[in-house]
Order: sequence, then C-alpha cells, then structure tokens
Amino acid sequence: MSDSASMTTTPPITIEHTPGQLSLTLSGVLDLRTTPEVLDQLAHIHKPLPKLIRADLSAITGMDDCGALVIFQLRRMAEKHGCELELAGTPAHVRDLLAFLRVDDPPRSAGAKRPRPGIMTRFGMKTIQVWDQSGRHVSFVGEVTVTLLSLLRHPGRLRLGDTVLYMQRVGVDALPIVGLISFLLGLIMAFMSAVQLQQFGANIYVASLVALAMVRELGPIMTAILVAGRSGSAFAAEIGTMKVSEEVDALVTMGFRPAMFLVAPKIIASVLVVPLLAMYSNIFAIAGGLLIGVTTLDLTVNAYMAQTMSTLTIFDINWGLFKSAIFAVLISTVGCFKGYQVRGGAASVGKATTSAVVTGIFLVILVDSILAVILRYWRP
Repeated sequence: MSDSASMTTTPPITIEHTPGQLSLTLSGVLDLRTTPEVLDQLAHIHKPLPKLIRADLSAITGMDDCGALVIFQLRRMAEKHGCELELAGTPAHVRDLLAFLRVDDPPRSAGAKRPRPGIMTRFGMKTIQVWDQSGRHVSFVGEVTVTLLSLLRHPGRLRLGDTVLYMQRVGVDALPIVGLISFLLGLIMAFMSAVQLQQFGANIYVASLVALAMVRELGPIMTAILVAGRSGSAFAAEIGTMKVSEEVDALVTMGFRPAMFLVAPKIIASVLVVPLLAMYSNIFAIAGGLLIGVTTLDLTVNAYMAQTMSTLTIFDINWGLFKSAIFAVLISTVGCFKGYQVRGGAASVGKATTSAVVTGIFLVILVDSILAVILRYWRP
C-alpha cells in the first residue's frame, strides 16, 4: 500500500531553477493519464527562461505517443525563447519511440515551399513518367489483342448479352443526336457553298460538295467525336467506378480475365455500330443539303440525288466505313484504358472521363490526317 501511495504522490516532473539553467527531471510513466499534468506544469514555468534547459529522462520507465508530446513541447518552448535543450539519460525505449515519431525533425512552416528540382531532375522525372505510361499502354493493348484473338478462336466465350447492350448504348441511343447534328451540318455546308457557287451558275455542284465531304471526311469524324463524348466517357466512368469499388480486383482474384468481361464487348459493339452510325450521318447530311438545294437553289429532288449518286463511288463509301471502324477501335480502347488507370476516389474517375474524351478526339483527328495523306498518294 505504501508503494501505491508513493506512486500516486510522486510528481512525474520536478522543476529546479539554477543560475543560467533550468533543470527538469521526468520520472515514471508518461502516458495519457500523466501527460496533461506535466504539460500544465511546463506552461506555468516562470519566464524569461535561462539559456539552457536540461531534461533528465533517465527515470522514465514508460512512454507512449502522448508522453512524447512532452518532449515535443520542450523543443517548441526552447525554440520559442531561444534556449538550448539538452536531453540527458534518455533510455533506449524512449529514444526509439522519439525516432519513430520523428520528434527530432524540425517543424515545417505551413507556408514554406519545397525547393524546385533542377531542370535535369525534372527532365528525368518526366522521362520516367512517359516511359512508365508507355509501358502501361503497350501492356493494355497486348492484353486486349490477346483477348480478341482468343475470341476469334473461341467465339462462344463472347458475352453476347453485354455486347448487344453496348450496341444499343453506343448506336441506337445515339441516333437522335447524330441525325440532328448531321442534318444541320449538311444544311450549313450547302447554304455556305451555295453563296459562292451561285456566282458561277454551278448550283448543282452543291450536291457533290456535301456528299463527298460528308462521306469521306466529316461523316466519320463527326460520328466519332459524338461517340467519344457519349460512349468513350461512359466506358471510362464505368470501368473507373469498378476500379474504385475494387470489382476489377475481385475478377482477377476469382481467376477471370477482366478484359474478356469489360473491354472486349465494348470494342466489338463499337466496331459493329459506329460504321452504321456514320452511314446514318451521311444520309441525314445529304438530306440537309437537299433541303437547301430545293428551297434556295431551285434544284429538283431528282437532279440533286442524281448529282449525288454520280459523285460518290463505292470506294468513297467503303473508305468512310473503314475509317469509322478504326475510329471505333481507338475510342473504345482509349475509354477502357483510361478507366483502368483510375486510382483513388471519385475525383480520379472524373479526370479519367475527361481524359478519355480529349484523348479519343485527338487520336481521331490524328489518324484521320494520316489516312488523308495516305489517300492523297494512294488511290486504287
């Protein structure tokens, strides 16, 4: 009982003022129960403080993270008053705890800025980042290619229900917006070109201009841009949400190939539907041009359609369908890849969605430019 009484009456800190030095002796266990008393006594130390604060820690028998707050407070007090702090007799277990909690690290100012790395360091970091991103691209494309080749050998593995569902989402649900924009685009092209062609009495060539521009270039491009905005972003958001909720990891854990379930149906559905959407876009654009030709240029329906049919060739139609299929592969692959790159929470899903749309449209324009150059120097 006497031991218990001595433990409860012995103060955890002893403070002694001597000329030029403040001596502190910490003893016992510094934990959640005793630390508030120690901090209270430190707060009531008479000011100003001497140049040296000496803390004897040899009598400490135990310390937790709350007790480490005492040492941290001593350091702050010494820095504030320009004093030197000396820790004497620090036990090994206390030293290990202070090192683990990094109590000895100098505090970082809230407004302090980290030093900017040099240009070579930044160049190296950017190079490593690009190399790592390129490796992820190659790995993803390889995985998708292997999956599609596997489906060619074993078509029964294709998730037909999901494929039909994505065909509806990519194609059928996009019919109204694709038709409206294509009709307006054909109408505007015919109206603007008619202003110039009327000066030369070449009204009939408005039909040729609208048909050739839409079937070769604008039809596939406009369809691809709309699909990238609607479906590419949806693919990225869907897979990205599954990454956040760890559903993709669950598929891998169960031994399934995620690309077979999540990527292949989207790519196949897009390749099947986007060329049909491009044809649909061409028809509505020609209808828009026909409206201007009949109402403004005094052309008959038969004359306009005859000029359109004489201008277009089978190669032009097939070329537009071929480009649409390539655009479909690019948009769906980019959307799925950006979804796979999601890390973190909802903010990352939003960034992936935006990146999928921007990257998809950029690749569509880039590939279309390359194909235009190829068509310029090669024409069967």
